[in-house]
Amino acid sequence: MPEGYCVKEKKKVEMKDPEQVTMKNGRPAIKATCPSCGTKMFKIGKL
Repeated sequence: MPEGYCVKEKKKVEMKDPEQVTMKNGRPAIKATCPSCGTKMFKIGKL
């Protein structure tokens, strides 16, 4: 599981339900949610 930064909790957590997306400029990114608070998370890079 990828790890990302939760802005609401201000700490790194494991991403829940990660999804591979492509940004407008063609770079890969990951969209997911925080498992504890449900906030949307976004990270640049591949899964």
